Amino acid sequence: MKEAMQTTLSNKATTEGSRMKIGTGDNMKSKIALVTGASSGIGKATAERLATAGYKVYGTSRRGAQAGAQSFEVLALDVTSDESVEAAVRELMRREGRIDLLVNNAGFSVAPSGAEESSIEQARAIFETNFFGIVRMTRSVAPQMRRQGSGRIINIGSVFGFLPMPFMALYAATKHAVEGYSESLDHELRTRGIRVSVIEPANTNTRFDANLLQPDAKLDEYREIRAALAKQMEALVESGDKPSLVAETVLNAARAARPKLRYPVGRGVALSRMRRFVPAGMFDKSFRKQFQLDGHVNTPITKQPTVKNSAP
Repeated sequence: MKEAMQTTLSNKATTEGSRMKIGTGDNMKSKIALVTGASSGIGKATAERLATAGYKVYGTSRRGAQAGAQSFEVLALDVTSDESVEAAVRELMRREGRIDLLVNNAGFSVAPSGAEESSIEQARAIFETNFFGIVRMTRSVAPQMRRQGSGRIINIGSVFGFLPMPFMALYAATKHAVEGYSESLDHELRTRGIRVSVIEPANTNTRFDANLLQPDAKLDEYREIRAALAKQMEALVESGDKPSLVAETVLNAARAARPKLRYPVGRGVALSRMRRFVPAGMFDKSFRKQFQLDGHVNTPITKQPTVKNSAP
């Protein structure tokens, strides 16, 4: 009896030791992250933060690797090209054999202007990057994650995905599309071990304003507002949240045992609550007053909208 008990205890210890060894090995193995638009701004900050947290990170840029030391590898990738997306994901899979985290960050905007000042071609161009770029990346990476039975897809949205933004209608439209796509996708993939989240930053202190595309069908009716908004956009970006705050939020979403669908960031937290709890009529009236949209056609936007409300 004594010998049998010793044998049982010995086997149990061996089994537990093996489990501990396997678990330790799994924990030590770096997870593989792919971050689009990682050459600057939020994308670069996110890639660097994930790398310091222990992920093996592949950032992407249309120009490929740049000169200088980086904490992550860079792949050439253009999110508007099916062939480019497939080639980059194929190369990553050849090297690593799996993708644990996809961060869809690549995007741009048309400079503040009237919605009618962009041609259909320009409207299509911004959707090609900001929305269809996410669709392309997801279609390429999701099958890999399904085979793994796990994965995280994190899309960089904006507060303008749930708020209107006068004179940036096309950008807001792409971010609204990202919100709807992400929520639907999360329901589709959740039972396959894959979760989808949207990060919702407000104005962020990056070079976003320097990369704005000028409207290609300018109208004289909007000339004064365009000039005023160009100056105000620079000020808003300068006073915006740091990209490191967005990067930290991405990391938290990636690590969460029960990830949320939406993660507003910094000033976006208050704006998200405002949109949720302020009655529609009150919101509309306050929003138009804040932006001085009635009676002052060419008055520039100077700050984020605020609404006084006692709701939580």
